[in-house]
Amino acid sequence: MVSLIREAIESGARQQPACDVLELSSRTYQRWIKTGVVSDGRITAKRPTPVNKLSEDEHQQILAVCNTPDYAQLPPYQIVPRLADRGIYLASESSFYRILKAANQLTHRGNVKIKAKASSTRHFIATRPNQVWSWDITYCPSRLIGQHYYLYMIEDIYSRKIVGWEVHDQENGDHAATLLERSVWAEKSVKSQLVLHSDNGAPMKSIMLRAKLQELGVVSSYSRPRVSNDNPYSESLFRTVKYHPRWPAEGFTNLDDTRLWVKAFVQWYNRDHRHSRIKFVTPQQRHTGEDIKLLEKRQALYRKMMKLHPARWSTTTRNWQHEPVVELNPKHHKERKVA
Repeated sequence: MVSLIREAIESGARQQPACDVLELSSRTYQRWIKTGVVSDGRITAKRPTPVNKLSEDEHQQILAVCNTPDYAQLPPYQIVPRLADRGIYLASESSFYRILKAANQLTHRGNVKIKAKASSTRHFIATRPNQVWSWDITYCPSRLIGQHYYLYMIEDIYSRKIVGWEVHDQENGDHAATLLERSVWAEKSVKSQLVLHSDNGAPMKSIMLRAKLQELGVVSSYSRPRVSNDNPYSESLFRTVKYHPRWPAEGFTNLDDTRLWVKAFVQWYNRDHRHSRIKFVTPQQRHTGEDIKLLEKRQALYRKMMKLHPARWSTTTRNWQHEPVVELNPKHHKERKVA
């Protein structure tokens, strides 16, 4: 470690950052250089026994009390106040926990079911269309108070293309299964290990939809319970739907009117809308692969204009490079940069 730090300092690095990379205190490094003794003093250090340390007899007394029939089913935070009501004080709650843990007795007590651990987020990567789809259901208000329609919508997360949609006056698994089947056949993705991600709503986990998923060879994926941002693509799409300038704020007249509006929106969204997250190409262009040549032309144009008017650019041209990978619930790794 000393030789590495010296080498870094001789190469122009400062001492403190060089020590931080090796997770070593700069004071420790200075002491090693000054004394010539390179060792970990924590191992050989003689530390005095704390004056408040419990004796072995006190340890055994606490274990004996915790294992009595009156307290065997209770946690320490229940045992300590009950002992205090009887005029008995043995140790703090934290000491009870520490002693039980050391004796391998810090387990679940009582008949209450242990709370299940939250499941981890499933991570998927899409490098081409029809690998990962996201879908959800949202409300479309009507002009009658209390009445609304249900918009079912499936989106390809790689291209952002709406590959399937329907509007119904109720939400159930039958409608979802029918929409899924029609969309999978339209995109020629039967038995292709396509992933369909959704939240945990009743239609998403219905028996009809599960059966249809298995029949079509589609892999199901669900958001974590009570986690609203595990299905971001559908949520973003619905925001675009409801913030469209032609969205009827007063509500839709009837079911047919709703379907006509959504049909026009899907046509606009897939073929005319320049999506900001895919370098301002249309979802249809990215879905068919036309965006690659289109972005190359944009990049060439910007480089040409930069050569003609270099004073207009302070650094470089806008990044029009094609994004080859799209992630659903990406993993965040904390990586230490080592100089």
